[in-house]
Amino acid sequence: MGRLAELVGDQMYGEKSRTFIFSEEGHTLGNALQFIISQYPDVEFCGYTVPHPAETKMHFRIQTKKGRATDVLKRGLQDLKKVCDHTLETFNEACKEYRNP
Repeated sequence: MGRLAELVGDQMYGEKSRTFIFSEEGHTLGNALQFIISQYPDVEFCGYTVPHPAETKMHFRIQTKKGRATDVLKRGLQDLKKVCDHTLETFNEACKEYRNP
């Protein structure tokens, strides 16, 4: 199994609903990604679980009002990367200013 697996949605929601299983991930990614995705207006539900602390897997569920859940996940990961890049850039600038006042 790769780092990301996708479970098929139910008949009622089709491609608007998916559960994704992230290997080697936990609360750090799950909480940040849930925070970002749950703010999208097209998202009906977004949540994650870490089924067991001894297993390094995170289940991430998305249900949308319209569109594909897979596309929402991709968008969420891209937006999270932008936030991380900005945070790192801001931190590095602050360190530079601290060292060279």
